[in-house]
Amino acid sequence: MQDWNNMMTVVRAGGWVVYPLAFLAVLSITIAVDRAYVFIRLAHMPAAMRPASAPARAVPASGPVRPPEQAAPQNAFVRMTAPWSADSSAPLWLREADAQAIASQIERDMSKGFWLLETIVTAAPLLGLLGTIVGMMHSFQLFGGSGLVDPAGVTGGVAQSLVATAIGLLVALFALFAFNYFSRRLERLMDELESFANARQAELRLANAEMGEPA
Repeated sequence: MQDWNNMMTVVRAGGWVVYPLAFLAVLSITIAVDRAYVFIRLAHMPAAMRPASAPARAVPASGPVRPPEQAAPQNAFVRMTAPWSADSSAPLWLREADAQAIASQIERDMSKGFWLLETIVTAAPLLGLLGTIVGMMHSFQLFGGSGLVDPAGVTGGVAQSLVATAIGLLVALFALFAFNYFSRRLERLMDELESFANARQAELRLANAEMGEPA
């Protein structure tokens, strides 16, 4: 309890700048939790869609299998399966265009909130710097012509400036780590989707070749 009271005292010493910084902190945590849930739920290939350890030519002539019914319809790999459905009569070039459009949509959906994290990385230290300037201005106003007027007030202004800067840096560091992690996770997901689409394309080409149809 004493530690909590000390922490609240330090936060109050930061002045009004602490309130927008607290809002940015809550916003960055919310985005990070939301993106973590989305990536855990939608960015993994369902077990039923994982290829078996069989030779590459052991592909049925009918083409790739359909996506499993139990997989979530929003799953990125299930969405990428749609253009490569075995019962589609679309030419290969049209399937490739559809796959590219779906990949772009998946990238947009998975990267929601990234721009906010990137903005917080820049805005939080600037707000902390603003708190530093305000605190130092408050300290300098307490200097009179004959020297220090209120030493406690001067140290309080310095404390305000230091607390605001520290909180701003902490919020920015959290947002930076979250942004870099999810950006790297999205990059890896897009690489996996590209490999997945290339494998489905190769299966279709092989099936067409075995049936004597043009690719």
